[in-house]
Amino acid sequence: MKFANATKLHRKSGGNGPRRQCGKWGLATLGLVLAACCLLAQSNNATPVKEVRRVLILHSLGFSSPASIAVDEQIRAALDKSPYQIELYSESMQSILFSDPASQEELRQGYILKYLDRRPDVVIAVSSKPIKFMAESREEFGPNTPVVICAGIEDQLEGVKLDSRFTGAWRTMDAAKTLEAAVQLQPGTRHVFVVGGGVYPYDKMLVAIAREQLHSYESRFAFTYLANPEMPTLLEQLRRLPEHSIVLYTAISQDAAGTRFIDETQSLPLVVGAANAPVFVMEDTFVGQGTVGGNVTLYEDEGRAAGELAVRILNGEKPQNIPIVNDANVYMFDWRALQRWGLNEKRVPPGSIVLNRVPSVWDAYRKYILGAIFVVFAETLLVFALLWQRARRREVERSLRESEERFRLVADTAPALIWMSGSDKKCTFFNQGWLNFTGRPIDLELGDGWAEGVHAEDLQRCLGTYTQAFDRREQFRMEYRLRRHDGEYRWVLDIGVPRLNDEGSFVGYIGSCVDLTDRKLAETALASVSRRMIEAQEQERTRIARELHDDVGQRLALFSINLTQLHQGPTNSAEIRSRAEGLRNQISDIATDIQGLSHRLHSSKLEYLGLATAMRSFCQEFGEQQKVEIDFETHDLPSPLSSDIALCLFRVLQEALHNSAKYSGVRHFEVRSWGTPSEVHLTVSDLGSGFDVDLAKAGRGLGLISMDERLKILKGTLSIKSQLKRGTTVHAFVPLSAGSDSSA
Repeated sequence: MKFANATKLHRKSGGNGPRRQCGKWGLATLGLVLAACCLLAQSNNATPVKEVRRVLILHSLGFSSPASIAVDEQIRAALDKSPYQIELYSESMQSILFSDPASQEELRQGYILKYLDRRPDVVIAVSSKPIKFMAESREEFGPNTPVVICAGIEDQLEGVKLDSRFTGAWRTMDAAKTLEAAVQLQPGTRHVFVVGGGVYPYDKMLVAIAREQLHSYESRFAFTYLANPEMPTLLEQLRRLPEHSIVLYTAISQDAAGTRFIDETQSLPLVVGAANAPVFVMEDTFVGQGTVGGNVTLYEDEGRAAGELAVRILNGEKPQNIPIVNDANVYMFDWRALQRWGLNEKRVPPGSIVLNRVPSVWDAYRKYILGAIFVVFAETLLVFALLWQRARRREVERSLRESEERFRLVADTAPALIWMSGSDKKCTFFNQGWLNFTGRPIDLELGDGWAEGVHAEDLQRCLGTYTQAFDRREQFRMEYRLRRHDGEYRWVLDIGVPRLNDEGSFVGYIGSCVDLTDRKLAETALASVSRRMIEAQEQERTRIARELHDDVGQRLALFSINLTQLHQGPTNSAEIRSRAEGLRNQISDIATDIQGLSHRLHSSKLEYLGLATAMRSFCQEFGEQQKVEIDFETHDLPSPLSSDIALCLFRVLQEALHNSAKYSGVRHFEVRSWGTPSEVHLTVSDLGSGFDVDLAKAGRGLGLISMDERLKILKGTLSIKSQLKRGTTVHAFVPLSAGSDSSA
């Protein structure tokens, strides 16, 4: 606003005068400065200040070693992800170039003095020399300073013990796995040359570890350890290795002449260049220098893991709560060395890493070649598919015409009434048998016209069954009366099934009808015959029961009385009394059995006292005879009750109880009988072993047939529910209207 006002004032004054112009630019500059200050203040407020943490990376070798470079890069990358402002220091003890004790001691004292006033929060010790130095400098670097070990070999500590400040991972060397991989790649191997230094302590330690790990293989291969010659002598020996040899390289930091080397850049290339056999190694930085490879340690993974552990400690975790572990090695090979020595890449261990593979023409242009082949093949296939589809369509059309003609011929000559409907529920076809049966032309039957011939009492039920099945796309069966051409209604059984096209889509129904009238008449006649047979059986039972009760029973009772009188009279022999007593008991039992038989054949209580009393009495007598417990309950039974219904239910009760006592395996049963204004019910249940109802019906036992036939005569039903080991329930139901119909 000030700048704008100044501009307006300048314009009003005409713009002449240098003082006015300088004032304008001064105000503009002041505004820009103020805006920059505001933006800087906002930026400072938006970025929170991070806490500072000091981290010291202590290397054994300098950055002339590729291993040190790989470890250092991964440690720094992990530290960059921490939530702190890292004050990072990196030092190298130069244990190879300055290996004499005086130089090493001078370097140690220098580091102690350098970090005396700036003690790090975490020290990452890379390799065994720095690890040993930190273990021996506990007081100088602080007794509580955490130390993360990285790329160190535990055997090189020379008895120095690590306290609770240390955590991390030890580097492992597995010469045996590398040898196994080498032998798998070169199966004819007979000589193994282990090449390493014999002067520098680190070199001597690696050779000793390899010797120990390979001891068990000395019976299979001839081992030679080239561990102490001068470099020229070693190279000359490597040029004259015998056939079927391999070289296992450990490390050469110093030869017998005192010459110092860096493995990756100096000693290893010399060995690889001179050897006339493949060279195998155990460090990932050695792969790619002309060596074949082996079971190697991964310096990048070791550095990443050390950096992540350092961040965890900076976040507050205690090093004593993080156990020291061993690094996991991997199989790594150089494809170029495999090709040089004629080693089959397919023989490398599963999961191996293969570096520097040169792609073939197929590998480089596979997608383009496959794309071109696919396009040509697809076009060819499309042409053939179109031609085949055209021929197939003609064949299908011809087959469809022939199929329709055959179907119509078969349908018209079939004895059944055949119909078809579309997806709209309207009928589209009737065979000649249907038309001959109804005597109507097909144009009157199509659509819903066929329903005009269905009996009025069956029409709604017939249409309801058809509609429900159609909506559910499921098969249906129904019986109804259909008017014949002479006006007589005939019973037909109609079965319909859904129709599907080649794609599986629903297209309607097809069905057939069979005349059932003659069968129904036969069933009615058979039911009448069955009823007359049962009635005759009941009459015979009544006659036998009366004879047993009125004749045999009375005579046996009189005989029992006479024997009783004989027993009570004066006798001269105790033996006579004993025999007379036995005869009396036998005759009494016979009389009881005959009376029970009489009740089972024809219950006089049922005839004179009613169904409820007869059933209660029978349950009591049956329980006493069979030594079982029967819980009987009845209510709301109509009185008087038709003799046919009463007799039917009484016989069902007798048969059901006999079956339960015989097969259930239990001694307790429940009998329930009740009535409603329109029906009478009876149930007999137990908690016994149960049985397979379908199997029992298939066996057509006389007991089930008798109960079922009796109930069918009175339009009743018999229902049996049974589960294995869960009991059985027999349920009989008779409508009261059946009694009047039966009497009529």
